[in-house]
Amino acid sequence: MAPHRSDGVVLDAAALTRCRRRIHLDHDPGAAAAPRALPDPALEQRRADAADHRIRIGEQLAEACGEGWAAVPAGLTSRERVAATAAAVADGAAMIWNAVLPSRSGRRGGAELLVRMPGGGYVPVIVVRHRITDPGEGALTSPVLQPWPRRAQLDAERRVRSQPRDLLRLAHLHRMLEAEGWAPLPETVHSEYGGVIGMDADVVVWHDLRAGHWPGARSTMSEYDDRFADRTAVATAAATGEPALAEPSRITECRRCPWWPTCEAALAGVQDVSLVVRGEVAGMLRGVGVSTVAALAALDPSAETIVPGVPLDDMIALARAWQRDLSVVRKVPAVHVRRADIEIDVDMESFGEAGAYMWGVLLSYPGGARPGDEPAGYRAFATWDPVPTVDEARSFAEFWEWLSRMRATAAASGRTIAAYCYNEQAENRWLIASAERFAGMPGIPPLAEVEAFIAEPNWVDVFAIVDEWFLCAHGKGLKRIAPAAGFAWQDAEASGENSMRWYRDAVGMDGAPPDMVQRERLVAYNADDVAATRAVREWMTSPAIDEVPLAADL
Repeated sequence: MAPHRSDGVVLDAAALTRCRRRIHLDHDPGAAAAPRALPDPALEQRRADAADHRIRIGEQLAEACGEGWAAVPAGLTSRERVAATAAAVADGAAMIWNAVLPSRSGRRGGAELLVRMPGGGYVPVIVVRHRITDPGEGALTSPVLQPWPRRAQLDAERRVRSQPRDLLRLAHLHRMLEAEGWAPLPETVHSEYGGVIGMDADVVVWHDLRAGHWPGARSTMSEYDDRFADRTAVATAAATGEPALAEPSRITECRRCPWWPTCEAALAGVQDVSLVVRGEVAGMLRGVGVSTVAALAALDPSAETIVPGVPLDDMIALARAWQRDLSVVRKVPAVHVRRADIEIDVDMESFGEAGAYMWGVLLSYPGGARPGDEPAGYRAFATWDPVPTVDEARSFAEFWEWLSRMRATAAASGRTIAAYCYNEQAENRWLIASAERFAGMPGIPPLAEVEAFIAEPNWVDVFAIVDEWFLCAHGKGLKRIAPAAGFAWQDAEASGENSMRWYRDAVGMDGAPPDMVQRERLVAYNADDVAATRAVREWMTSPAIDEVPLAADL
């Protein structure tokens, strides 16, 4: 095991995949009064869903295990749960559910399940609410009600989906078991295995933590030890007032980090280069002495590329646009957007991972409607039963029937038709998920029919067009781009995060009666989203686009 210094710092497994700066702020006493973002309602719901998922799995395993089952009560204090886990280990329980391990060697954590090995000692099994396999072959699995590595076999229908957080959590638990003397002896077969039960909950996927899952064929345990030592050093420096080992830099994780308001203010104060180019690119720029937006903007676009694979002129244009507070600049003089006789803008509203509760559409006839045509305008297909609910099948079927009827009308009348969304990843996901979840129910299309629609050129992702032909200094989300097209949301508080809060009230999720005003607010929000999508695509093909500066002119 790699040595490390803790000085009282104790980390959980989540620290291994978090931003290093977040680890610093989490352990810096001086950051207690620093600004933080509001709690993310989607994250709160995902946690609640995961807890419910674990309860269901625990009930199934308890029934299958019988007398060898030991469950640590969830209502106890942490100290009491550790003691109950230790007692179950001492009794030699075959399975220990809801285990909490002693916090030693700078670690804390627990496993949904500890499984006793034939030669003594335990291996961890964690229960997660995300997918852990994809179609394919080669995963090592056992039936979910037989969670023993000795029962595992190569699966001919599943391949492992990479989930670094799961692997690192298993390694974290293994080190904790080792510290207590509860791990199997090293020479035992499967001694460093760990299992994962995922969203489908039909198998346990087993991982050999000594195997090479990381770049350079590094083992999971080696990767874990290095990360743990690094994060411990970062946290210790923060806790003891030593110079920080992690400075702020904007990365993808920032969007949902509670510390983003603090980091954003620090980055803006020095005009850090990560404000316009994120992640590894910002790090590489700093490595060649370009640490600020001003320094990037001052570079010569004709110079040799200083970051492999990233066009220098695009980065410089982004920096110059940011300096001039330009949200959007064009890469090309003219942008092509597919247009049609019948146009439908689509926007889906989901509540986290729980389900899609609304499909909104905005129907337009750019060249004018014909007698007998469906009236132009907005309509919504929604369920107000808390998701997940079987009533999603009804609302989705109604949406699909309407969309299919419009496509049939276009074909019968010899007109073209196109449907648009902003970032098809979300819509496509729930189109496919709805067809799969509700297969065979009234009005639900076959999956192949949905996939054929998604593959059509007439299903247009407006975000993809923006991403290809524009440089966006402040982000490419619809809320960032639509104002440049002259569009404004009617609700000043409109945002994806706020819509989650409104939804909880709209369906009475927290015990209060359903709020009809919030339902109306959500419908209005969805109507504005599809109107914004239409505004952006029409703006891109209108004379107004000539007013948007060209990147080359900056």
